[in-house]
Amino acid sequence: MNNIINDLQHRASAHHHLIKLIVYSLLIINFVLYIRDDWVIAGHTLYDGSTWLDWTRAFAVTIDESAWIILLLLFEMETFLLSDNALSRWQSTAMLAIRVVCYISLGHTLYAYSVYVNELHSAVLIPNVDSLCQLVDQQVSYAYNLKYNELNTENCVALSRASQYYYIDPTTHFIVQDRTGLNIELQLAWVDLIEAVVWLLILATIEISVWLQDRGVGSGAIFKSLATMKFCLYSLLWMAIAYWIYRGHWMFAWDEFVWIAGFIAIELNMVEWRKELIDKEQRH
Repeated sequence: MNNIINDLQHRASAHHHLIKLIVYSLLIINFVLYIRDDWVIAGHTLYDGSTWLDWTRAFAVTIDESAWIILLLLFEMETFLLSDNALSRWQSTAMLAIRVVCYISLGHTLYAYSVYVNELHSAVLIPNVDSLCQLVDQQVSYAYNLKYNELNTENCVALSRASQYYYIDPTTHFIVQDRTGLNIELQLAWVDLIEAVVWLLILATIEISVWLQDRGVGSGAIFKSLATMKFCLYSLLWMAIAYWIYRGHWMFAWDEFVWIAGFIAIELNMVEWRKELIDKEQRH
């Protein structure tokens, strides 16, 4: 009987490792795709006088994804590779330093998203313009649902037939939108901002769990509270996925799904770790 149980556990563990390998590989592929997207959009939003902060905001998603991939790898090390081993002082210091850099990067993401939401709320109506074709030859791009097109005489009529247009950033006047496009952009910006906050809260719950389990605590009311909180937070992420699908942003939805799968893999690591802690308590 014990041999059968051990065999089933071994197979489950092997499947778990395979799933993690697939998920982590998909995250790397998604990361490369986001770098490409940031680069394309930056071609419309950056200019010769752009500051360092402008560049970091333009590549906010790339910076954000980089930080999350590094944090995911750290959690994988802590909850699986090193869960049974005490870290040396230099290892703990190195991991803490890397964490701090990642947290700063994630804080920058919140800053970038917040600034963009504010820019959209402060969008300026372009006076004396009732046709998009009036803005041709002014080196502007028309944005709608995160798609950017440089205006020219061939596409200005097809892109929009609205009678009012807005500059997103009143200091540069490079991006214009109509009212419908501005409302969609604002919704997407708020979803990005809320999603970033939700992921940080999920990160906090995992950090607390790791901290407790590092100290030999594997059960109690706090774990039930954390589980309830994570259920609510992950539910919000599924709502974001539904919204992105509604807007036709399948890549965003897919990326969110893969990230959720990645952190579920970490949660499974922690479940196995907790079982080991509880078994040790029962044996003693």
